[in-house]
Amino acid sequence: MSEHQEDSATLIFYAPGQYMPEQSLGYLMKKVLSSIVLEADHRLASFDLTYVQWLPLYKLAQNEDITMAHLARDFQIDPAAMSRSLDRIEIKGLVQKRRSLVDRRVIHLELTEEGREVAEKVKGVIAEVLNDHLKGFTHQEWNTMLALLTRMIKNGEYLRVKEEVF
Repeated sequence: MSEHQEDSATLIFYAPGQYMPEQSLGYLMKKVLSSIVLEADHRLASFDLTYVQWLPLYKLAQNEDITMAHLARDFQIDPAAMSRSLDRIEIKGLVQKRRSLVDRRVIHLELTEEGREVAEKVKGVIAEVLNDHLKGFTHQEWNTMLALLTRMIKNGEYLRVKEEVF
């Protein structure tokens, strides 16, 4: 390896006390996510939905057999918070809950006909919010960002698996 090449496995990007929040990936990603959620909430208000209520609709529109516990794990949301969110969209007539006949603790979820219609309409709203946040990016930059974020997710998964082994 030449002196100009860097071994990416050994690079240190942060040292304690030597970076500002504006340089912190966690801080910046949280700010981006907060901006997306705030704008999505604003635009979803006309559907009487919030972003957190939209997430289960989106997932259910893609896969018919999902449980409440699966959604909570997938979205990394506290099960009680997920339950409250699902209660709200159930009251709106968008989702139905049914207990498993095999294990009464398991709650299966399915979209109602109205829920399917709303999920289909709202897809465009979410796409607009994301596209508005990506203004000025090229397709190559977008693909690079997706690849880099996916790599960070895999690094985090590796750390959790590594911790479970030890």
